[in-house]
Amino acid sequence: MRITQGMLSNNMLRNLSSSYNKMGNLMDQLNTGKKITRPSDDPVIAMKGINYRNRVIEVEQFERNTIEVNNWMDNSDAALDKATKAMQRLRELAVKASNGTNESQELESIRSEVSQLKEHLRDIAQTEVNGKYIFNGTKTDQPPTVNLENGTFTADSSSVDIEVAKGIKLKANVNAEEVFGDIFQSVNDFEEALSKGSDTVSESISNIDEGINKIINSRADLGARMNRLELVENRLSEQNIIATKAMSDNEDIDYEKAITELITQESIHRAALSTGSRIIQPSLVDFLR
Repeated sequence: MRITQGMLSNNMLRNLSSSYNKMGNLMDQLNTGKKITRPSDDPVIAMKGINYRNRVIEVEQFERNTIEVNNWMDNSDAALDKATKAMQRLRELAVKASNGTNESQELESIRSEVSQLKEHLRDIAQTEVNGKYIFNGTKTDQPPTVNLENGTFTADSSSVDIEVAKGIKLKANVNAEEVFGDIFQSVNDFEEALSKGSDTVSESISNIDEGINKIINSRADLGARMNRLELVENRLSEQNIIATKAMSDNEDIDYEKAITELITQESIHRAALSTGSRIIQPSLVDFLR
């Protein structure tokens, strides 16, 4: 087979074009920090990238869910802590009023404070956080109903379950009916007992104690769920690190390696240009000058 000048020139141009493409790809990788800039560059990397990215997105969504659950639980616990203190103060007042040594003026002062504490408990039961009422089940757009005159409390007892991991849901709220259901009636009974005398006040102490115990039990249950949530958060953090690393290993370039390859390719390209300049012989026009 006869090798012509044209064949040598065309082959050289193809090699130079290929060299330019390789340098261009390496420059694109260095500019973007990614191994590929379009799926057609490497379909396998592209498909793996979609799967890894979906996993990262899923984990990040679960992490956002845990933040919401954490906020709900933290605010619920803070509100129940205030309710506990209010009930403990009511107990102190009940003990004080039951000793039989109080003047009518002192009993009136106690009754006035009890009334204020009752309103304080109502405000706690109707706690609103970021536009949501945390003690009314799934009906977060409206407050639970508290009637101070007859001592009734009505709330939605539905459980607010939020998915914090694949297949795992955690209850974010507390059952307000169990906590506040009888409290306002107990306080009303205490107020009524104050007007009758110290003999009947002592009966209110046990009712107040029962209310305190219900709050304590609710906080204990809430605390157990908070501990479990912390374990889930730790696991999600680990999963996020693993998923992000897998995605990075699949898509991101090794800058040191890419720079070395670019320098090598530039050297190869310069050598090809040097060789090509000798292949392209002077034309007839050059000889006729």
